[in-house]
Amino acid sequence: MTNAAACRVDDNSVVAFNWGPRLPKSAYLPINRCSLPAAILGGLTFQRHPTPLLLDGVAELHAHLFQMLESLAEPAERARRFIDYMTVHFRLEALEEAGLTPDRSTGARQGRPKLRGRADYLRMVRGWAFDPNTQEGAVLKAWVESRFGLLTRYHGGLLDDRTEDAYEHFLEVCSRGVYNTHALEAQLDLLYAYCQYELRRQQPESTCLNLYRGFNRFSEDQMLARLDRRRWIVLLNNLSSFSVQRERAEEFGDHLLRTRVPMAKVFFYNRVLPGMLKGEDEYVVIGGVYEVERLA
Repeated sequence: MTNAAACRVDDNSVVAFNWGPRLPKSAYLPINRCSLPAAILGGLTFQRHPTPLLLDGVAELHAHLFQMLESLAEPAERARRFIDYMTVHFRLEALEEAGLTPDRSTGARQGRPKLRGRADYLRMVRGWAFDPNTQEGAVLKAWVESRFGLLTRYHGGLLDDRTEDAYEHFLEVCSRGVYNTHALEAQLDLLYAYCQYELRRQQPESTCLNLYRGFNRFSEDQMLARLDRRRWIVLLNNLSSFSVQRERAEEFGDHLLRTRVPMAKVFFYNRVLPGMLKGEDEYVVIGGVYEVERLA
């Protein structure tokens, strides 16, 4: 995969002294499970001067997988091996071995037990593609909170007050989404790590991507600064969808923006698993403070 508009490492060789607005304290947690604290990885400085992000213990635990991938030249073959590894490591086709028990409720058809816990990483990302405000979307946003420390600011409505019923409902939806699943958050950890591996291997000289997003408007708390008529500094939700195709992004809002997204903040993208994830060239991006350019 190539991206003609991708940033190069040399673009970040000069340190900027105007850091701009900081990530609001209400937008992040004091701890996370990542190699950088949320206040840094979610800030404007990280967008301008990105560095790889590592989730605690993932590379060490799955070292054998990445050693195996190094010997494979074709992305499609690496994707197939990754899917096989996920299936075997997390017992996705033999959940009984992981301790999950059949559900013998009245919903089971023809008296056959229905095995619970079928919610895996693929179901989560497919659910996101259908609607980011579903239960699957809530699980993914909660995963970002846990791993990167960036708080969810929108899920079917604003979540700006953690004491309101809306945020309590969000937590309930997250709990239902991960209930009786097999290490679902660990599956998402490895999906992120694999995505990062593929981006670095296929674009070794790049540190960020130019991506597009359609939008209708930004609320006052999202708009942190206006640099000029078209360049803004905004606070994005902790997980948002972008597209590599401008024409596709224009379908999702009255206006269009473009921004440089650090590759380290790409959670997953559709082409990372050919044939498994369908749809436009969507990139699901970890949020924080971004400088954006309004194009329309």
